[in-house]
Amino acid sequence: LNSNVTMTYRNQLESFTEETLPDLDVVTLGALELFSEVSLPVVDFKKFMRPLVVGSGNAAVTGKLLFDDVDALFADESSYVQKLNAFPQIDGAFLLSASGSKHAVGIARELQSRGIETILLCNNENAQASSAVSATYVFPKNREPYTYNTSTYMGMLLSKTKEDSKALQDFIESSVAPVIPNTLSKHGAYYLILPEAFGVMRELFVTKFDELFGPMVPARIFTFEQTKHAKTVIPRGDELFISFGVENNVFGNEHERLFIPMPENASYAAMMAVGYFVIGHIQKQLQPFYKERIAAYTKETSALFGSTITPVVE
Repeated sequence: LNSNVTMTYRNQLESFTEETLPDLDVVTLGALELFSEVSLPVVDFKKFMRPLVVGSGNAAVTGKLLFDDVDALFADESSYVQKLNAFPQIDGAFLLSASGSKHAVGIARELQSRGIETILLCNNENAQASSAVSATYVFPKNREPYTYNTSTYMGMLLSKTKEDSKALQDFIESSVAPVIPNTLSKHGAYYLILPEAFGVMRELFVTKFDELFGPMVPARIFTFEQTKHAKTVIPRGDELFISFGVENNVFGNEHERLFIPMPENASYAAMMAVGYFVIGHIQKQLQPFYKERIAAYTKETSALFGSTITPVVE
């Protein structure tokens, strides 16, 4: 990687087709390029005293990160009604959804019917849920493969953490990319060890492994302290232990360890970017399970949601 190459990532994202889907590492660097060039909405994350924060999948995890310093209640599409019924002191809601459609529409309408002021954070100027909320903040995003949702939620995190996306991209290119070996495919399983401050983010990475590899690639994600609690009772010789920001001299075979540096004073956007970049290299070196299946999957899920979903999200 070099400075002449980095300026092409967004160009790749603007021109790829269903037959030339990019890997997650390219999409991650493209997101960082985007956020070094555009401004982000300014959101008052402390607008409410006891908000309900609702999202599906990685949007739900993003909500936990954005409101980690607020006395918030967190829910997803399956639990938000229960939370609304159980906690009458809820005085507002934040609804996170990349598309502002699918489950977000029904959630927004339910909140509206209860007279709860709701703020929508999304990436779609024509979000269907906008008609049922008090205000909508639209975050910029790149064109990406379906489910990647990298620029979508990274922009929301950056709006809160104020991290320098250009500096983060430079760090990944200069300090992370060079230490990733080209032998990742020799491992049969992967174990990511996160710094303690990023324990909540393990859900992001579990979801990404689910989306890209399904049951074909075993992956476990825990913090260093969590790993001490019976996670290595049963060893697997070809499981690669990848530690982020903290050297691992304890867990796994000593020849099956990889240390990934983290930027100084890293926050959530940095952890997301570095983690996704590494997972993208795993994807690049393994069989392209996602690319082989995503076209058929989007047809199936289109029928499930009653709307047209394609492998490329414009």
